[in-house]
Amino acid sequence: MNASINNIRNKIAEKGLKVTPQRMSILEAIYNLENHPTVEQIIEFIRKKHPNIATGTVYKVLDTLVSNDLVKKVKTEKDIMRYDGLIENHHHLYCVVCDHIEDYMNAELDEILKRFFEENKIDNFIIEDIKLQINGRFIIHKNVNR
Repeated sequence: MNASINNIRNKIAEKGLKVTPQRMSILEAIYNLENHPTVEQIIEFIRKKHPNIATGTVYKVLDTLVSNDLVKKVKTEKDIMRYDGLIENHHHLYCVVCDHIEDYMNAELDEILKRFFEENKIDNFIIEDIKLQINGRFIIHKNVNR
C-alpha cells in the first residue's frame, strides 16, 4: 500500500494532527512495509533514514496514530502486536505457519455478519465493529521477515 508523501501528510493533517517528521516517517513505514509490521520492523525501516529516532518516540507516535484512526493494531496468535495502515473495514487471513497476515475484503461476508448480529443481539453489549481473523495455513507460504 505505497502512499505518496503528500498523501501521508494529508491523512495526518485531516485528523487535525500536527504534521511532524516522526509521524510522517512512521506512517510511511507502515504503508511501505508489507505484512502488517511489528514495532521492531517499523523502527528498523525508519532508522535507515533517521538513525537517531528514539524507540519511545515510535511507541508514542504509534499510539497517536491508532487513537486517531490512522492505523489499527492487529494482534497475532503469537501475541505479537502488528500495525495495519488499511482503515477500511476488512478482515485478516493469518497463517499459523509463516506468521503472514493478509487483508481479506468481502462485502457479502460483512453483510452476513451485520445481519446476523442485528438478528441475534448480545445482551448488555453494543457492537461497534466486527473483524474476523481467519487462522489457517497458506498453501504456498509467504516469504516473511519475522
